[in-house]
Amino acid sequence: MFADPGSHPSDPNVGSEDTVRQVAVPSGVRERSTLDHVDYADAFLVETAAVQAWTGERFARAVLEGAPESTGRGLVRGWRALGLRLGPIRSDQFVLGWEVRRSGSDLALLGSTGRFGLSGELLFEPHQDALLFATFVQLDNLVAHAIWRCIAGHHRNVVRQLLGRATAPHRRHP
Repeated sequence: MFADPGSHPSDPNVGSEDTVRQVAVPSGVRERSTLDHVDYADAFLVETAAVQAWTGERFARAVLEGAPESTGRGLVRGWRALGLRLGPIRSDQFVLGWEVRRSGSDLALLGSTGRFGLSGELLFEPHQDALLFATFVQLDNLVAHAIWRCIAGHHRNVVRQLLGRATAPHRRHP
């Protein structure tokens, strides 16, 4: 189901020996997005033995709400600087300000629209012995494209750190 991690040549960290690795967006995953169009998508896979007990929303809450408080505050500040409209930080309908658009045992899809033409969705999807995280971004104007070009690399680094931290106690050790 998942592509070879080396198939995304623009990221120098792809294919590392870490448990968290960037992969090509798996076939069919992009279609889970509810955005009008997807201008950017990435996907990360976290290998862990604990996923059978995790719903998509539990995965989302572990990654975003389970981050250290200072990290959570930094994420919220960054998202607001991008113009994303966030809801309540802690709520049944929101995960660290992101609206829960779909939630079930098989996935959670969080979304936020933006004031500057940048909107996004975060997909959390448990699989057999792995968790898939994907980001979908809609860029509606030149300003949004320029902003995303500047932060895309930082986004991927932050995602790697968040996923690694959230799943570290549950990882399978060789």
